[in-house]
Amino acid sequence: MASRVDTDEDGDKGSMWDLDQTIDQPMDEEAGRLRNMYREKSLGVVYGDLGTSPLYVFYNTFPNGVKDEDEVLGALSLIIYSLTLVPLLKYVFVVLRANDNGQGGTFALYSLLCRHAKIKTIPNQHRTDEELTTYSRSTFHERSFAAKTKRWLEERESWKSAILILVLAGTCMVIGDGILTPAISVLSAVGGIKVNQPNMSSGVVVLVAVVILIGFFSMQHYGTDRVSWLFAPIVLLWFLLIGGIGIFNIWKHGIRVLKAFSPVYIYHYFRRGGKHGWTSLGGIMLSITGTEALFADLAHFPVSAVQLAFTLVVFPCLLLAYSGQAAYLMNNLTHSKDAFYRSIPERIYWPVFVVATAAAIVASQATITATFSIIKQALAHGCFPRVKVIYTSKKFAGQIYIPDINWILMILCIAVTAGFENQNQIGNAYGTAVVIVMLVTTFLMILIMILVWRCHWILVLAFTSLSLIVEFSYFFSVIFKVNQGGWVPLVIAGAFLIIMYVWHYGTVKRYEFEMHSKVSMAWILGLGPSLGLVRVPGIGLVYTELASGVPPIFSHFITNLPAIHSVVVFVCVKYLPVYTVPEEERFLVKRIGPKNYHIFRCVARYGYKDLHKKDDEFEKKLFDNLSLFVKLESMMEGCSDSDEYSITGHQTEWSRDGLLNGTGSTVSSNVELTINSIDSIVQVRSPPHANITVRSSGHVSSQNEVDELEFLNSCRDAGVVHILGNTVVMARRDSNFFKKVAVDYIYAFLRKICRENSVIFNVPHESLLNVGQIFYV
Repeated sequence: MASRVDTDEDGDKGSMWDLDQTIDQPMDEEAGRLRNMYREKSLGVVYGDLGTSPLYVFYNTFPNGVKDEDEVLGALSLIIYSLTLVPLLKYVFVVLRANDNGQGGTFALYSLLCRHAKIKTIPNQHRTDEELTTYSRSTFHERSFAAKTKRWLEERESWKSAILILVLAGTCMVIGDGILTPAISVLSAVGGIKVNQPNMSSGVVVLVAVVILIGFFSMQHYGTDRVSWLFAPIVLLWFLLIGGIGIFNIWKHGIRVLKAFSPVYIYHYFRRGGKHGWTSLGGIMLSITGTEALFADLAHFPVSAVQLAFTLVVFPCLLLAYSGQAAYLMNNLTHSKDAFYRSIPERIYWPVFVVATAAAIVASQATITATFSIIKQALAHGCFPRVKVIYTSKKFAGQIYIPDINWILMILCIAVTAGFENQNQIGNAYGTAVVIVMLVTTFLMILIMILVWRCHWILVLAFTSLSLIVEFSYFFSVIFKVNQGGWVPLVIAGAFLIIMYVWHYGTVKRYEFEMHSKVSMAWILGLGPSLGLVRVPGIGLVYTELASGVPPIFSHFITNLPAIHSVVVFVCVKYLPVYTVPEEERFLVKRIGPKNYHIFRCVARYGYKDLHKKDDEFEKKLFDNLSLFVKLESMMEGCSDSDEYSITGHQTEWSRDGLLNGTGSTVSSNVELTINSIDSIVQVRSPPHANITVRSSGHVSSQNEVDELEFLNSCRDAGVVHILGNTVVMARRDSNFFKKVAVDYIYAFLRKICRENSVIFNVPHESLLNVGQIFYV
């Protein structure tokens, strides 16, 4: 076949071939067994936070004591219906269904939306990304309400930014939960010592809580793999204990407390309480804390199991626990401060204290796990500075540890525990964080119901109305307590929001600058095969964020150095809005320019759950895919019938019975080829039922293939150099004051303290070459 190359502006010849997608991988039974075992051990992490709320709810609802029995009944009625409407109906039966292939949390919802509408602010996706097996999305009728909503969002950049800020705000509040949950849970549990030893000072209780918290955060780097088998028994025993104690108190103090199941008492509670009754909702709301952690930790447990366990075990035990405490309070109106511990039968007081402390630690682990998980997702979306992420288990990929975040959480958690005068102030702060996260989830769920589920507008309106009525009631109640501790999560979230938004803003501006400064392929072709330089033996891996085109760092490199490697590969490591990219679909390879230029592109794709960890096989897999690409490309050129395959710009379709992969085995799935011309790009795709065999055109094609493979191997043996851009991003002189502060100071500072790309990509120092460049954005 005649050798002729047509190139577009980007100079990309051929297509991004998903080389490994054609290889079928058998199901790993051992991996499945380990995943199931992990889910069983993670039961405690999922429910721990929600289950420890009875330790402090009534104290935060009645910090100044209880007036009469009707007030207790009204508060209990609010707790019952809050648990029913929010955790049970909204989350367990609605929100959990919006999981992204088993992944929960704010960014999982955002990823779902990004796949169904082009609202991602970094436009680095390629059409081949949508062909991933994990890239599931719905299709719309053009005139449907979902399609109109999709177009409306895609046409408005301001709404894209608004959705992103909403997601970031929810993420920051989850981080706030990771600080406040250990503080209030451990302090409330340890407070049981003072109930039994009333002469003990509050300072001793705080000191014991701080010691436990230091030990708790210091043990995080070991991971939960070794002790997680205890989580489920501890939490199960805890629920059985609080449920049993609740039954005991109802039997001992009277069943009249069950009248609280009538919502009439809610009306009487607000009518009699006035503003005080309204502000006490902040304490009532603590009964549903942990619900967001349940959603964020969803990856550790099947949705159906969460629904079943919550409905049959968690929900009834919580109702019994709160009803039992209310029954006790109705006969002991002055004991609201420590109603839980005082309602425990004396004979089992210390065993319950031990289990309560253990359950508080498990609850703290639930929020820490959720915090690590959601920060990992934010990293993948380019919304958090690069921090070190460590896998703490060789068996379970979901167990991660982020050292920098862990120590920041520990310092802030200790400061909150020791700094506040009482649990009530911590409770006010906790309630503020939780209600804002719930509101964010509600707003995102509205879009999920429209774009993903395509629900009827009546169902969307019903869900929205019911959720917002309940959650805005809680929100306006905690607003009254901002000066009583509620300011803490707002300050913490505000600081993290500034960090995350500025980092994302700088990332987007840097990407846009690189996109607009791409090197013209005409300029590359004008340099000739040698690129106007000495082509030295070896392979140069040029890392770039661009998935198409030649990055400006390359022109900067070749205009300042007299030599370039014989083979150049542009490597793009990018994250997609999917939970994971299967290993066999990870790499995409294409050629840039004519063959004798020896320039390629390799895109390594990851999901937000995946981790680009230290892997000696990464470079090997990259070159294996590169070699396979050369083989497949040679076989494409070997098609003997010119009317079946054309590179002159006319679209044709063809297929083959089989192709040989790198190991010589037959590959039986489709291969997609994109032919680039000056004016257009047309696709050549194999139809699923065609039976056309690829035939070799003779010795020339085979010889060219062998020659190029030998050339690649010899260059690899000569050495591999990793070329990274050490870019400095600065605001233009005509930028406004806020942009200069954000880019020149905050973003520059974050770039200095975060991990470098060479560390993220695990590049050995002896083969690293940094290319400095300044970007004015």
